[in-house]
Amino acid sequence: MTRSSHPAGNAPPGGSRWAVWRSLSGLTTRGRCLLAAGVAAAVCSAVLNERDLLRIAVFVIALPLFVALLASASKVRIAASRTLLPERVAVGGHGEVQLDLWRGGKLPAGEVLLEDGIPYVLGSRPRFVIERLPHHRSVALRYPVQPAMRGIQHIGPLRATVTDPFGLCEFERELIGNSRLVVVPKVSRLWGLPIGAGIGSGDDGSIRLHAGQGETDVIVRHYRQGDDLRKVHWRSTARRDEIMVRVEERPWRGGTTVLLDHRAAAHHGTGPAASLEWAVEFAASVSLHLGRAGHRVRLVSEHGRVLADTPGGGGQNYDNIVLDALAALQPAHERDITTGADPGQGQELIAVLGTVSRESVHELTKARPRGTRSLAVLLDTPAWAGEQGGLEGTEGSSETTRESATLLRAAGWGVVIASKASPIAQVWTELCRTAAPGASLIGGPA
Repeated sequence: MTRSSHPAGNAPPGGSRWAVWRSLSGLTTRGRCLLAAGVAAAVCSAVLNERDLLRIAVFVIALPLFVALLASASKVRIAASRTLLPERVAVGGHGEVQLDLWRGGKLPAGEVLLEDGIPYVLGSRPRFVIERLPHHRSVALRYPVQPAMRGIQHIGPLRATVTDPFGLCEFERELIGNSRLVVVPKVSRLWGLPIGAGIGSGDDGSIRLHAGQGETDVIVRHYRQGDDLRKVHWRSTARRDEIMVRVEERPWRGGTTVLLDHRAAAHHGTGPAASLEWAVEFAASVSLHLGRAGHRVRLVSEHGRVLADTPGGGGQNYDNIVLDALAALQPAHERDITTGADPGQGQELIAVLGTVSRESVHELTKARPRGTRSLAVLLDTPAWAGEQGGLEGTEGSSETTRESATLLRAAGWGVVIASKASPIAQVWTELCRTAAPGASLIGGPA
């Protein structure tokens, strides 16, 4: 929750002349006409020597001046605060902005028109009219936001227009500046993990125990909420004085590196329907899914720059690290992939790629150790430009995409081609099957 406020102001800066001038500058067309009519009546009274007309002229002149001074003094005593509920909103999600408005001092305030500035991707610009602003009591106003595009969005400034009941004058004032709203990528629910993981290098902290002569080694780890109690390894539990469970499958050792290709030249489409946004959503979904399953996740760019690095176990704080990094991600201007080293640093690699050339494929594969699993989701980006594409990359995908897939498979990579119509969960399922042909998935939803 983010809260921004602006304290109640003081009198306008400068001398009394400047204050009077600023007050007169707030006169509306009606107020200026009334003031001009009063001056004209005063001139006529002097020419015709009519004292009654002079009294009327003085009243007509004094009315807009008095109202202008009163409205000017009232508007500087108005203050407001803005609260974002919540401060992070997913694309397509719903959030709210709360405005609290109050006034100080003893002078009455007239009608207040509020207008808060928000980007068009968050919705229409809200406007409120408050006829009477209570004294020393805040008025709470709310309006919804529904972001259609990820990014760091700025809400504000909040402007107030104070008018008098006669419509003779009005004053504008900025009550609050900008507030920062983080619009994170949408995250899809994924199921399962690739079978037979664990051929990468490194250690994920799992403990291998020698159970004794004639008994195969047992791999155990600490108990996590939701683990099957039938998998508790009692001998290890008694030895360590804490609950340990057996790991029947080989652990995903050393964690996983998720590579996101965000080069502008590698993607097609604009706005929320661009291929880059699909790639960002897929990378976010996979990173959070693996993290919640207990794997360490490194999220890197196509040039090996680390975007986020989270330990295994998941958690809201670690999820926010990944989501915030992807929310602020902008398209890169490089044309080719230049890693210069193994982008996975010996870990298992899941690459989310746009259009890649032969040189880029060679750059990705040349430093990867043989035997270390490498998976790739290859986006058929022409499908985002209006052409048709398929999920499996043999029918309907472009020739460039099929050629890149062939080169990656020849280097030992598991490849799935995704089009604009490919559901993220389905692509992940196909990727898991590609990692172990003919096998089923293990594990449940993270």
